Amino acid sequence: MKPFLLLSKQSTALIAHCLQSSESTPPNILPKLHINRQLAREHRANPALDPSYRHTVFTQVQQHHALCGLLLPHRWPTNYNQWWECDFVTEGIIDNGGGFRDTLSDVSEELCPSSGNVPVPLPFFVRTSNQGNSSSDTRDMYVPNPSCKDFPKYEWIGQLIGAALRSKQFLILALPALVWKQLAGEEVAWSKDFAAVDVELVKLLEMMEGMDREAFEFMFGKELTYTVVRSDQHVVELIPNGGNTMVHYEDRKEFIRLVQKARLEESKEQIAAMRAGLLRVVPQPVLDLLTWQLMEKKVCGDPEISVSDLRRFVTFEGFAPNDIRIQNFWEALSNFTSEDLSRFLKFVSGRSRLPVQITVCAEMANSNAVDLMPQASTCSCTFFLPNYSSAKACEEMLRYAVYNCVSIDTDKNSWD
Repeated sequence: MKPFLLLSKQSTALIAHCLQSSESTPPNILPKLHINRQLAREHRANPALDPSYRHTVFTQVQQHHALCGLLLPHRWPTNYNQWWECDFVTEGIIDNGGGFRDTLSDVSEELCPSSGNVPVPLPFFVRTSNQGNSSSDTRDMYVPNPSCKDFPKYEWIGQLIGAALRSKQFLILALPALVWKQLAGEEVAWSKDFAAVDVELVKLLEMMEGMDREAFEFMFGKELTYTVVRSDQHVVELIPNGGNTMVHYEDRKEFIRLVQKARLEESKEQIAAMRAGLLRVVPQPVLDLLTWQLMEKKVCGDPEISVSDLRRFVTFEGFAPNDIRIQNFWEALSNFTSEDLSRFLKFVSGRSRLPVQITVCAEMANSNAVDLMPQASTCSCTFFLPNYSSAKACEEMLRYAVYNCVSIDTDKNSWD
């Protein structure tokens, strides 16, 4: 247990004090990044075409960081919520925060794709074994890639995590407790933490330990050797010449110990680099005061969104109290899943998780038209609500917009 958790009632105030006392002065002028998201989308569709992943949003942002020191070693104030300004190539945008938040969402999606059916565009994280196991309730998780030795990039990812922790921005990384605990400086345990990575292996080793000799030899025969498959699907030897050394029944507990150690530590170097980057942005006392659960929530936000949650963050301007447009709006959103609502948030704000304050304004440019496609200003987190003939029509247009409108073209002429 962390030594400061006994002070948990005062931890929030202590964390705020530690962050404030460690602040550095933010820049007077935001660095401007020219980001080509079309090239990034093409790469995400087929990463094999560009093994150097130079077209990803992650790389486009990180290269600017490498040249100009975008984050390192800044410890900006908690209310400093835009770290760079974006100019999206072929898209029209005046970035007052919306474009910046879009890049954070893009980087998150490139590091840990939310869909299990798409390739991973970057080499820094790999899907856990549970992603191929439909019975697991922790399927959509990633762990640092044991084969990737680009530690400066992992350190920069740690800096991004730290910057998100210090601010109100989110970097959504689907990492299991095994990783968050190590970032927070907490101990990890096989039985408690590794099931979120490979539940079938945990069950197999538990079963192996309790087997009698006959069951062991029937199941494994002479085929079990001192090797294990890591999360990156590489086979590693647990002892010298382990691939040619058979595991005997009387040695099974030592084999189990070696497997557990190898798997628990497979991403040790990568996590250490991430933590080093994190500590360059967030002081050690803050990590001493944070549980891993609170760290994850501060960095990633709350993954589950309900309409009742959303209502707390929405204000309306330009509507009568009983305006039918508001009724249609809420009735439409009541049919949205948590994923749909996350898409709606991203459409309006560039962020996919709460909290984010949203203003809903009446569509004035075409006030007499009905069933138009909705528009939003991500910079001001404003949604412009048209007049719809029914809640069903509102739902259909909203759903189409949040899943299909991914470019920004309303702030200025993209052909200028």
